[in-house]
Amino acid sequence: MSRPFRVAVAGAGYFAQFHLEAWKRLQAEGLVELVGLAEPDETRRGSAVDTFGPGRAFGDVGSMLDALRPDILDIATPPPTHFAMVRLAAEYRAACISQKPLAPTFNEASEMVAFAESTGTRLVVHENFRWMPWYREMRRALDQGLLGTPHTISVRMRPGDGQGHDAYLGRQPYFQKMERFLVHETIIHFVDTFRFLFGELTSVSARLRKMNPVIAGEDAGYIMLEFASGATALIDANRSNDHSAGNTRLTMGEHWLEGSAGVMRLSGDGALFWKPHLQAERPHPYAWCNRNFSGDCVYEQQKHIVQTLANGLTPVNTGRDYLANYAIEEAIYQSDRERRTVAMPGCG
Repeated sequence: MSRPFRVAVAGAGYFAQFHLEAWKRLQAEGLVELVGLAEPDETRRGSAVDTFGPGRAFGDVGSMLDALRPDILDIATPPPTHFAMVRLAAEYRAACISQKPLAPTFNEASEMVAFAESTGTRLVVHENFRWMPWYREMRRALDQGLLGTPHTISVRMRPGDGQGHDAYLGRQPYFQKMERFLVHETIIHFVDTFRFLFGELTSVSARLRKMNPVIAGEDAGYIMLEFASGATALIDANRSNDHSAGNTRLTMGEHWLEGSAGVMRLSGDGALFWKPHLQAERPHPYAWCNRNFSGDCVYEQQKHIVQTLANGLTPVNTGRDYLANYAIEEAIYQSDRERRTVAMPGCG
């Protein structure tokens, strides 16, 4: 494409602010033209325009698409609205970037992907965790052989935002009403990221529970993932407790990446440490930018998407690719429900 992609955004809620700020920078770099925003809530619509100046504001997505005819629709609305947005985008031949969860259920997500493919609509999932700089550095360390033979990754997820009657209300109030919460909304990020680091899975085991009685879904649990390589991942998660960090949601918790040659540790403040086997731990320097959301991962993902599309390539995490994460999510809930390990045929 000889001109920058014309991008329109659907939604001006909490997380849309990060999308918009990243699009503004990409616009300044000449990669996109941010042409409009659709948001039914008048207050949020006005606030977003005042803050980010996307150009034009509309009360509904259909009117925006009809007036602006963008190349890309960035869908930053709650999951139940995503399929309708993709249908509208298909009418105007716009590519879609959809926030995760892609849809409320695996079946609806599968239908959405099939619809996009049948209409020739490019569908990419906004799954930004794998673009966080600490995970990119872990991937580089693995590729360089620093860890030796990798065998384990573990995380203690402790954002500390889930206690009390007002949990999540100030940021994303629909969290309280999600019948599937911790895994569907948050752990799916780690599933995708650990696949990025370790490859495909062969089985999952899970025990989930609800600690805050005011919410509908689970908010704590233990999950073990087994990979075809023989490596394992252990996710020890609850949203009630916090951890030692200036921003407890920066990394969401502490991580340990282990291999035959030693252990790489991620602190809650984004610092990496390397402990060679039987030696003292030392800092592992790497460059990253503490900007936007969690190390500027939103900007990095959006830049990747527009650059790959501009070059006629396929971005990471198309709708079809992302269904593998959904299948793993379903297996996690099945494992908890049936109290057994669930094999992952088709993912191994």
